[in-house]
Parts: sequence; C-alpha cells; structure tokens
Amino acid sequence: MIVRAVHVYPIKSTQGYEVPAADVEPWGLVHDRRYMVVDEHDTMMTAREHPLLLTCRAEVTGTGLTLTGGHAAPVRVSPTDRVRTVRLRAELMELRDCGDEAAAWLSELLGRPVRLVWQDDPTRRPVDPDYGLPEDRVSLADGYPLLLTSTASLDRLNDWIAEAAVERGEEVPEPLPMHRFRPNVVVDGVETAFAEDGWQRVRIGDLDFRMSKLCARCVLTTIDNTTLAKGKEPIRTLAVHRRWDGKTWFGVNLIPDGEGRIRTGDPVKVL
Repeated sequence: MIVRAVHVYPIKSTQGYEVPAADVEPWGLVHDRRYMVVDEHDTMMTAREHPLLLTCRAEVTGTGLTLTGGHAAPVRVSPTDRVRTVRLRAELMELRDCGDEAAAWLSELLGRPVRLVWQDDPTRRPVDPDYGLPEDRVSLADGYPLLLTSTASLDRLNDWIAEAAVERGEEVPEPLPMHRFRPNVVVDGVETAFAEDGWQRVRIGDLDFRMSKLCARCVLTTIDNTTLAKGKEPIRTLAVHRRWDGKTWFGVNLIPDGEGRIRTGDPVKVL
C-alpha cells in the first residue's frame, strides 16, 4: 500500500488542495484547518449550511493566506493581534481575528457579515477523550488530527451507487470523486474495500498513527464542490451498506504518535 495523495484545507470548510508532501504536527498536517469563518455572532460557519464556502480557495503564503474566488480579486490576509471568543459547536475558544480586509472579502462572497479567525495555539484544543489520550490535540478539524480514506473503499461505494441506479432504472451517475470526503491522506493498494475500518495502528513512511475512530459522514458529502448542486449520494447508498449507530461511515480518523513528514508515494503498513 502507498500514499496516493496528501491534501490540506487551510480554512475549515473551504477548498483544499493536493500537496506532494506535508509536515505532521501533533494536531494535524501543517497549515491544515487552522483558519475558520465565523458569523456575526462569532459562531462557526461550515459548508454544510453555507455551500458558497466551497468556492473559496485559500493557499498559504508567508505568514498568512491568499484567498481566491470568483466574486472578487484575490486578497492576501494575515492574522492580527485581536482575539475573539468564538464557538465551534459546544466549544468556546479564543482565536485571532484576521482583519477587516479578510472579513470584507468573505462577507461579499457569502452575502452576510462574517469574520476569518486563526487558531494560534492548537495545544489548547484536546480531542474527544473517549477516542484519544489526554495529551492528544487537534486543529479546527471536526474532531481529530487527520482523516484517511482508501481508493478501494471509494471504488466499492461507486459500484454500489451504480448498481442501485440500474436497479431503479436510472442513468448511472458519474463516479464520486474522493474530494467529496475531504481526506488528508488517500491510500492506494488496499486489497479489500473498507479494510481500514479494522486497522488499529498504521505507519505512513516513517511515522506511526493511531486510528481513533471511523468517520461519520454528513450532508457536506452530498454537495458537488464545483456546481454546489445538492444530491442524495453518497449518503443514500452509505445508509444502505454503511449505517450503524444512527450514522453513515466512510474513512478513519488518525492521531499521530510523533512528528515527521509524509509524502505521496510513501509506503503504508498496518502495524
């Protein structure tokens, strides 16, 4: 098995991009999900409720980001010293505001007042203690430092979708792309679809990871990242084949057991 792709998502719920290699910190890949958009009440906004976030591309440039979108010229933004108390679900945390220019650019994109904030200190946010150790930390990702998926599992899911379409007498849709699931690490060469469900520990290159839990999937996976059209897949099919505990599942969450670097082409070994 090898690493097929590595992805980072600088701003939570906006576009990600593939990188040839990435440094791994205790709380996730460097630059991954360290920024977040909040509304006028300083509450997290995600593409689940605000799909236009998916039209924003953020790339790390120096000490900040360059934001690109179809609504305005690109803009470079950086964190300020101003601290905001924001809400990420039930969590309250102090994050640094990224200034009025970033706020204006994103507010124009989303059609409402918003701010961009940055997590300056990831050591303050622990993972769910039910699935990690007391010292485990996480960025602004939903709950865990990294997400791993496999091409074998996606191929099987797309086969299920196609088979069900034929049974309903519908046209077979185009296969879903992996970016619908927003993974950090995509693994090729897994012999059996969903074999990753049973992994406990895995080595990627020279770095070891613990599998904390499977990843429950939400309606974000049903939004076409290009057209923003909402559909029923993959949740409809996952609900048939991959539903238990009232949720649907695809991918596994990882917690690193050290710091290092992972690369496309790195060997992947189950420990």
